[in-house]
Amino acid sequence: MSNNFRNNKFVRIPRIFWDLTTNQVLTMQFCHGQKVDDVVFLKGMKINPEKVAKKLLEVFAEMIFIHGFLHGDPHPGNILVSIEGQGGFSLVLLDHGICKKLDEEFRLEYCQLWKALILLDSRKIQHLAERFGVGKYYRYLPIIFSGRTIDSKSGIGKGMLVEEQKKMKQHLKALEMEDISSFMESLPSNFLIILRTDELLRSTVSKLGASKWVRLLTYGKYASLGLSLKSNPCSGVTNLVLWMEKLKRCLNKFYGKMSAAGKEAICR
Repeated sequence: MSNNFRNNKFVRIPRIFWDLTTNQVLTMQFCHGQKVDDVVFLKGMKINPEKVAKKLLEVFAEMIFIHGFLHGDPHPGNILVSIEGQGGFSLVLLDHGICKKLDEEFRLEYCQLWKALILLDSRKIQHLAERFGVGKYYRYLPIIFSGRTIDSKSGIGKGMLVEEQKKMKQHLKALEMEDISSFMESLPSNFLIILRTDELLRSTVSKLGASKWVRLLTYGKYASLGLSLKSNPCSGVTNLVLWMEKLKRCLNKFYGKMSAAGKEAICR
């Protein structure tokens, strides 16, 4: 973990003192800081909580989509905010007892999944769900990760429309306990630890006051970068910029239609 973030000025990993470490005792550097969700502390130190949330998401997105090596227990007690750092603060990652090396094949397919989730590419989502062994439940993946249905008409991070909520409830009512158990049992271990990690991050980010949009955009950006670096490291940034421009155009087009529809309704 320390090696992966050696060039990241916002991340600190406690150093191990090997000369004071034995088979029974692990001696590490003591790092000062407060729990990452301590909003009172952050505001008292004039640190923007939303900026901390964004940086936290970027750090874990980099682990998942770029490094393929994940800290799987990011509850607030394991992540401190230190006032030391070039950016005005740094994140201290503690307790590396639950770390997971993601298979390279899984990492790439998970990158593809997030790109498909952002663009709501239902065919790609279904294909990847089959690869993950949960093809029967592919339509639930967008709900789990992005809060949208697979045929959603709402914008990213905007939640579901009333009609979509009703349709989703009907689908969920049709599910039986055996379906839920079957879904969870068929998920790869890589998927399970990512789900757990993501749930903990969502809770922290929410306490810090960041919008859902920040998480979705961050994951989408790093997923695209993870794919670009694999195909051609030199063109990674270029491909990322092109894909983000495409995403921006799609969003502008969507919001343009929504705005026009709203004005028409007011005129009527």
